[in-house]
Amino acid sequence: MLSAGNTPLRLWVLGGMLALLAGCSSTTRWEAPTAGATPVVDETGQPPRSRRGNPAFYEVYGKRYYVQSTSRGFRERGVASWYGRKFHGRPTSSGVPYDMYAMTAAHKTLPLPTRVKVTNLRNRRSVVVMVNDRGPFIDNRVIDMSYAAAVELDMITDGTAMVEVEALPLSRPQPVLAESNPSTVAPPGRPERTTPVLYLQVGAFGDEDNARQLRQRLANGGFQNVVIHAEPRGVGQLYRVRVGPVGDVASYDELVSRAAELNIRDTHLVTHNEAKELATLPATEGS
Repeated sequence: MLSAGNTPLRLWVLGGMLALLAGCSSTTRWEAPTAGATPVVDETGQPPRSRRGNPAFYEVYGKRYYVQSTSRGFRERGVASWYGRKFHGRPTSSGVPYDMYAMTAAHKTLPLPTRVKVTNLRNRRSVVVMVNDRGPFIDNRVIDMSYAAAVELDMITDGTAMVEVEALPLSRPQPVLAESNPSTVAPPGRPERTTPVLYLQVGAFGDEDNARQLRQRLANGGFQNVVIHAEPRGVGQLYRVRVGPVGDVASYDELVSRAAELNIRDTHLVTHNEAKELATLPATEGS
């Protein structure tokens, strides 16, 4: 099924029920929940887990997804999409009806439900939503926002946005919109927020030579603007290979696709301010 806002094909699953499998196609397989299992309260203070949508793992289109045991410390960056009217009133993976006007979202592996803060990395608008559904099942998309949440993030027209997703404890204050006017001048004593510089990270190494080899491999594959960011010297120093800056979702998708053609699949959207990026290693002849 197709949803609004350029959202890709979604598969609606009621989660972990063998009776459901008997009436569905074989593209999805849920691992049965442990017999006698009861909802638990996450140690982070998240709400009790729903009885549906939280198997140990499940499969969609032949790909296996493992549901995380906790949302503690969870944070990721990537591309968000949204879904709306076509699914309004239909059951979500957690069992509750989807309400396009509620502040909710879908995620592939977070426990259901999980409360998260989602920030549009381009305009700094943020919302707090409850993840109560599974999806989106397409490469390069990390979360599917409800229509209402997408409106607040100002991503309806484009259909997608580069975002940061952060799990929150239940006791944390819940602003509907953390920053509705990005042009507002910050009050005295509070640093102004700036638009972050985004990169596609394609590798991290403890050995500088390995990082340089990957940079050369990317250059041979036609990549430009490949940098190696060296962490401050010390124990556990890493050399992170990055491509960018990345200007928009289309550019990000293209870079991820081209990296996959070189069999580089463990990629991440990362942020880094310009000042720190000046510490990148210079290219040397033949490197």
